[in-house]
Amino acid sequence: MGIVYQLSGVIAGVIGMIFTVFLTFKVLEKEPGNEKMIEISKAIQVGAKAFLISEYKILYMIVGLFALFLGIANSWGMAIAFVFGATMSVLAGFFGMTIATRANTRTTHAAISSLGSALKVAFNGGAVMGMTVSSLGVFGLGLVFFISGEDTLIMSGYAMGASFVALFARVGGGIFTKAADVGADLVGKTEAGIPEDDPRNPAVIADNVGDNVGDVAGMGADLFESYVGSIFSASALGALAFSVKGAIFPFLVVSFGLISAIIGIIIVNLTVKSKEGIDPSKMLHFGTYIANIIELISVFILSKYIFGDFNSGVVILLGMIVGILIGSITEYYTAKNPIKKLAHTATSGAAPILINGMAIGMESTAIPVLLIAAATIVSYKLMGLFGIALSGVGMLSTLGITLAIDAYGPIADNAGGIAEMAHLDPEVRERTDLLDSVGNTTAAIGKGFAIGSAALTALALFASYINVTGIKSVNLTDSTVFIGALIGAMLPFLFSAFAMQAVGDSADIMVQEVRRQFKEIPGLMEGKNKPDYEKCVSIATKGALKKMILPSLLAVLSPILIYFVLGKTAVAGVLAGTTVAGVMLAIFMSNSGGAWDNAKKYIEANNFGGKGSMAHKASVIGDTVGDPFKDTAGPAINILIKLMSIVSIVIIPILIKFFE
Repeated sequence: MGIVYQLSGVIAGVIGMIFTVFLTFKVLEKEPGNEKMIEISKAIQVGAKAFLISEYKILYMIVGLFALFLGIANSWGMAIAFVFGATMSVLAGFFGMTIATRANTRTTHAAISSLGSALKVAFNGGAVMGMTVSSLGVFGLGLVFFISGEDTLIMSGYAMGASFVALFARVGGGIFTKAADVGADLVGKTEAGIPEDDPRNPAVIADNVGDNVGDVAGMGADLFESYVGSIFSASALGALAFSVKGAIFPFLVVSFGLISAIIGIIIVNLTVKSKEGIDPSKMLHFGTYIANIIELISVFILSKYIFGDFNSGVVILLGMIVGILIGSITEYYTAKNPIKKLAHTATSGAAPILINGMAIGMESTAIPVLLIAAATIVSYKLMGLFGIALSGVGMLSTLGITLAIDAYGPIADNAGGIAEMAHLDPEVRERTDLLDSVGNTTAAIGKGFAIGSAALTALALFASYINVTGIKSVNLTDSTVFIGALIGAMLPFLFSAFAMQAVGDSADIMVQEVRRQFKEIPGLMEGKNKPDYEKCVSIATKGALKKMILPSLLAVLSPILIYFVLGKTAVAGVLAGTTVAGVMLAIFMSNSGGAWDNAKKYIEANNFGGKGSMAHKASVIGDTVGDPFKDTAGPAINILIKLMSIVSIVIIPILIKFFE
């Protein structure tokens, strides 16, 4: 096929980056507000930037060592691709978060005028993140694809680099944000009885920093890895099934998806009017639906042109439908009728809301798993393993706008915090709270979306592992495979335990510090003196950097250790067990956490006694327990699943070459 087809990912990536620059200027041209608002925003910017730089220093030490190993043991081409993949992910996260931390105060200032104005600024700030991730992701992998001559092993190096960053960013950012959030909520809300984002709370700046390093940079790295992993696995399997055209097709799909996302973002900007009475949720979803419709039309034309039939178009459509349905199911369990019932149980105390919240999370696993199973069966019947991989690509093809809607949430959340801390008119906070409530729902949908794509991508990566290692079959009656599956099923629980414990330990130190400041700083509660915000940011940073290493190394080293102890077929069992158990656990944790969060917000909207009531205090405890569920351990499991697969694809063949 022609050079334009081979460079389709690079071309689309360049177009996306140009549009990202346009969006950046569109955000930065807005007024940042008064002196107090700018001061608060700068404190958030400084804290977020300092954390990411510290995190990246540790990350690049490990990346450098791993690249050295890859260069010596395999090829320097793979090592360079590995570092390149890590760097593209770092740049996407850093740039996207930098703009998000500047969009927050501009959203607050826009909310003084109208809800529509604030929505537009917050959405464009999120769109910078979405476009940066998708543009750099497809540009980098497309460049590696072209330069390497479609060498899938070198491409796997790029995908592994993206996975490394994703795990560190998700785990580190998740520990930071939830340690700060738990400390701010437990002492500020339940003990001191002051509102959320009250400037008297010492942990309030750390909490707002955490929204950015966890929910913007962390989520961006997570979906960067999913995006790259899905394209890589589909391209590798496509090359096996259809030679060059099969390898190029996934790049064409995501290239048109990137252009479709740009159109969707433009449509949101054109339809959102600077006035009251708008429905933010409808506006955001309208743009997403338009982007997906344009993408589908493009994909069916491509399918007929390249393969002579519509099978690949049907498979991609299936992936999109399953992604939307999983998002809708997530929304139901975290924002609809179950939340009202859950909030009612808080009137009886903390225990009932905890029990029922876990039940909601467990129940919510059923339908998504059946949908993923249905998509897998139909995709396999139509196009084999390549079809399964394409289904995952379809789910992520319009990531530019999907992630924009997700990343907009933390910006709106920060905007509300700035409004509170700057003592703006209560009407401003009401507007930002409305945006934030929509953001909570879109974030929950985004997490469900990420889990669904992780499952399909992991299955495609599993098939790639079987191919590169030359395993003839994976038989559960083989004792080593069965033991591998058992160990694999255990790993997401052990990984989650490390992540949850990290949040608990850091939060404990944070709680003690917040209590100390309330007790020892004279006039703090009366608003006559300022708290020491920097101390809380420092506690969250140190805790996250120290605690993120163990769970991250677990994901990287587990397949390698299993290979040496039980062999390559046992590693296949480990990957299967981790995928099956990990998907269940990730859905359960994310949806339980989202349910507790929204139950608290429902009570805060003057239901069941409102703020300060017994029900509210019980719901704050539920929300606090749910924080590391939905924002640390749950989302990081997606990366655990895929990183273990990528490490196995890259490292196990090298070990086989040396030891078999």
